[in-house]
Amino acid sequence: MNQVRLNAGVWRSRILKFPDAEGLRPTSDRVRQTLFNWLGQEMTGKACLDLFAGTGALGFEALSRNARQVTMLELVKAPFQALLQNQRLLGATQAEIRQMDALQFLAQNKQRYDVIFCDPPYHKQWLDKLLPQLASHLADDGLLYVEAEYALKSDSGWQVIKSGKAGQVFYHLLQPVKA
Repeated sequence: MNQVRLNAGVWRSRILKFPDAEGLRPTSDRVRQTLFNWLGQEMTGKACLDLFAGTGALGFEALSRNARQVTMLELVKAPFQALLQNQRLLGATQAEIRQMDALQFLAQNKQRYDVIFCDPPYHKQWLDKLLPQLASHLADDGLLYVEAEYALKSDSGWQVIKSGKAGQVFYHLLQPVKA
């Protein structure tokens, strides 16, 4: 089993274990630290959605920092099972973990989130399908975090607030352009 360590909060230094799976790339410690510096260290009261939960590092990190609730989606069985195991290990009762396709979930769900994490498998054009739908799932002043194999530009209804690059990973904090 592979592992990733949570950076901060009530579960600081706790280890999450996860299996190998095609396209599964854990968000690095450094990138997660940067992301939560951007979001503010405290996530108290925030509702979050992790569309491609994978290791669960982003969602469990948000919960560790007092997010009110995190919905984590993972379609692939082995990582999904590992998410459930990590949820039990941490006692993360505020995590709702579903084995479900992101597009199917968005079509059915009408909840609005303060933060949406979107780190889809690369080279499958997920962002082309998802970005047009995500603004309607964000709360007022909500933010979208995206990891991609390329740099995003402010367009298509989204403004890039912050961005960075670590190795081959481009990471971005976005917000919908206000009409």
